[in-house]
Amino acid sequence: MIRSILLFIVFINSAIGFGQYAEFDFLGNTTHKWEDTKEGETLRHSFVFKNDSDIPLLINDALVECSCTQVEFPEDPIPPGTKDSIVVTFDTNQKYYKQNRTITLKANTKRDEVLKIKVFVIPKEEGE
Repeated sequence: MIRSILLFIVFINSAIGFGQYAEFDFLGNTTHKWEDTKEGETLRHSFVFKNDSDIPLLINDALVECSCTQVEFPEDPIPPGTKDSIVVTFDTNQKYYKQNRTITLKANTKRDEVLKIKVFVIPKEEGE
């Protein structure tokens, strides 16, 4: 009987351990809006975050809507309690007027994290 109880406790602890997820805590906002910008400029923004969990955070991929948006993220696991950043670069060349982009982060979290960038791009012929 005691052996069965101990086996059950080990099983429950294992199940809880396998069900753990890391957690992003973005220090600021998950949406960044730049000032109105002339077409042709390249914009950069760093989204600072903290691993707000008890396990290492591992970012596997960053999905973007078009090649005008590039994402740099840490490739190594981020230890619990540690801060790091995700750098998003947006190329405004041949982009006009209101631009909204979404970046979907794939990680060992319970759900995907979504970052957003926004900018109003003034076409070259209007801004000259």
